[in-house]
Amino acid sequence: MHASERVKELKVAYIGGGSRGWAWGFMKDLAMDGDMCGTIRLYDIDRAAAERNKVIGDRISAHPDAVSRWEYEVSGSLKEALTGADFVVISILPATFEEMKSDVHLPERVGVYQPVGDTVGAGGFMRAMRTIPMYVEIAEAIRDYAPDAWVINYTNPMSLCVRTLYHVFPEIKAFGCCHEVFGTQKLLCSMLETEEGIPGVVRQDLYTTVTGINHFTWLTRASWKGRDLFPLYAKFAEKYAETGYDEGGDNNWMNSHFSCAQRVKLDLFRKYGYIAAAGDRHLAEFVAPWYTRDPETVREWKFSLTPVSWRIEDLQHRLQRSEDLASGKEALKLEASGEEGHLLLKAVLGLGDLVSNVNVPNRGQIPNLPLGAVVETNALFGMNRIEPVYAGSVPAPILPLIARHVYNQENTLTAALHCDRKLGFTTFMNDPQMAGVTPADGKKLFDDMLENQRAYLPKKWFE
Repeated sequence: MHASERVKELKVAYIGGGSRGWAWGFMKDLAMDGDMCGTIRLYDIDRAAAERNKVIGDRISAHPDAVSRWEYEVSGSLKEALTGADFVVISILPATFEEMKSDVHLPERVGVYQPVGDTVGAGGFMRAMRTIPMYVEIAEAIRDYAPDAWVINYTNPMSLCVRTLYHVFPEIKAFGCCHEVFGTQKLLCSMLETEEGIPGVVRQDLYTTVTGINHFTWLTRASWKGRDLFPLYAKFAEKYAETGYDEGGDNNWMNSHFSCAQRVKLDLFRKYGYIAAAGDRHLAEFVAPWYTRDPETVREWKFSLTPVSWRIEDLQHRLQRSEDLASGKEALKLEASGEEGHLLLKAVLGLGDLVSNVNVPNRGQIPNLPLGAVVETNALFGMNRIEPVYAGSVPAPILPLIARHVYNQENTLTAALHCDRKLGFTTFMNDPQMAGVTPADGKKLFDDMLENQRAYLPKKWFE
């Protein structure tokens, strides 16, 4: 089937999306792109959420400014959603906020503070324990009902979600998308404007070499119009090391849990000589607790801890917004999400090659990290292919930082698949955030946190 024929009848299975934000952005991006149309099958364990998203999707598709038409259907099972799908999008919340409370806040009793708690550390480990079995089920369903589909993952822990998909179904065509690198590329553009008086540079104008793993990605090269940006970034890091860099000029990091003053990434550059390319709240969790020793330290570094109580309150606002959008009480505005998901769909359909950062298994794009482990580098997206861009070896100064987490993630997968408490505990304790926790305190914390996941774990864990 030629690309020109295929775009007229695309079938997209959307698994999850009950959290609304990701789904709405994706729907709007599709509606604003005239090169594709088709059917989106919504599947969510909360069927009512999928039903609301169908109503919102229909409203988006019928918007007078929409340039493509998509039909929305609610599927009652993975099989129904996946059968015959060209693309699969996965965006789920593994378990509930009760489990997330345990992930984020229980480690505080031993002095471990996590700004996010969804990728590494005690919280990331436990989230992986309950997410991996879900992804085993999803991977098996894709293998059985949509083996030729391209699969886009947005769920965290990103690396382990994608790793599980490939472990269960090695022939899967899956990749993980994350926008964290975009933020650092935009920071470089802002740096060019404020420090050099060069306005109007957008991140797509930059050439960057991306390496590492999700939420702990690094730029080992960065240039604009042939100009190496590292010398300028070195001056930038020194200038704003203490004060931080507040792009908005309004102490934005104090007004949003998702903002920061870039002090962590600037400090990491000064330490290691390479540009850490994720938000500070993520980066801080991958190293020793230099930036997260206690809430006061977090404030000194000008980012914030995100309490689960805030997430619960935020969900209520989003649920109300979902109702308002579905009922028509809130007017729909078609605006780009800033994500690249729909552009990546177009690229693999043959509608224009694209280079973007992506999470896929290491096939040699980073030669000094283990083959098969999921890493994040640039990749070329083209007609029915994704070709990772060779990033080269991780530089020696940051290799130990990254490799430790890669091996921990490999062991996390093994522990989850085999319900191995011994391996699970040693992996849990091997995270740098746990360096100050005694084995006895760590074991009690591990057991208590695992118990809090009981409803979502295989029974073998507790035999």
